[in-house]
Amino acid sequence: MRFFHIQGERFIELAQLPADLPAAGFLWASYERGEFDQHYGEFQQHLQRWDCGQLVDLHTADLLNKQLPSNFDYTSWYDLLIFTRLAALPGLEERPADDEAGRLAAAQAAFAAIETSPLGFAVFDHVLLTVHPEGCPVREFFAGKLGQLTEGRDLRGSARLPTSPAELMLRMVNHLVDSYLELRRLLTRHLGTLQRALMEGNSHFDNWPLLLTARDTLHRLEEISEDQRSAVQEWIDALDEWPVSIDPAVQRDRELLRVRSRDVLEHIERVLTHVRRLESSSEAAVQMHFSALGHRTNAIMRTLTVLTAIFLPLNLITGIFGMNFDGLPLIHKAAGFWIAFGLMLTLGLGLGLYFWRKRYLGTRH
Repeated sequence: MRFFHIQGERFIELAQLPADLPAAGFLWASYERGEFDQHYGEFQQHLQRWDCGQLVDLHTADLLNKQLPSNFDYTSWYDLLIFTRLAALPGLEERPADDEAGRLAAAQAAFAAIETSPLGFAVFDHVLLTVHPEGCPVREFFAGKLGQLTEGRDLRGSARLPTSPAELMLRMVNHLVDSYLELRRLLTRHLGTLQRALMEGNSHFDNWPLLLTARDTLHRLEEISEDQRSAVQEWIDALDEWPVSIDPAVQRDRELLRVRSRDVLEHIERVLTHVRRLESSSEAAVQMHFSALGHRTNAIMRTLTVLTAIFLPLNLITGIFGMNFDGLPLIHKAAGFWIAFGLMLTLGLGLGLYFWRKRYLGTRH
């Protein structure tokens, strides 16, 4: 667990929670989920001492829940946002294998191992509580980023420290959404591998568990993105219901919060659109795979039918000359066999040429 005091251009890490709230700025208290489970009683005591109200028991359970979808709730003391993180687990960005089997195995691992742990945010007037999953790099990223801002070494993103717990929360949520870009590249690459395996004409695709895993993963990502969108939309609605202030500085800060919130919502919409595009692409690949199989089956059946049509009259001729009658034409002539053979050869070649001209034979139709 780490604690920070943010005030103006100052970003200070504290050794422990202070006994009293600072006169200016706000506190950021960050816990891993296991740490918060052990120390939430102590944090509740500090909230009571700071006259910030206390966390509702149901909200505490939500912060400790590892499987809770994204959602938003509020009380008169604080706002609660649970936001699911979409990221690739470490090791999934390694260089793919050179052979097809290795690439399919890497795709199987990628689709089956995507981190979807929720992060919890409790936004008070002067306190931000964040509850992270174990090993989540978001806290370390923002601790380093905000520290660089105070030293003037950060050249990306905002050039100032957040002025309120709500703004810091929105920055972290926006970072969570943007981190999907790395996962997007990973999923696109592995989905392309799966599509190539489906469309390979000389191979027989039989890795259907991989296909089902990919489709389930994309469906799950779509549900997660829709929950994220609903949670942020509810936050925006609650933000519009905050009491009107006559202070111009407060009005400006709230307008910045609305702009940043709409920007986060737009980024979530982009993620949702991309996930749906991947779903559509995977469905199209499956349909094309079965269409290609149907086309190949039809081509085989057409070739077999043509061969049957060619040999059917030849079988008729041999059947006729195989009858046990003495009065058959050519049966007692020395050249009868060659005449019949020449007739069958001419008929077979003629039918073969006819069907070839009709493009009933061959690999391209």
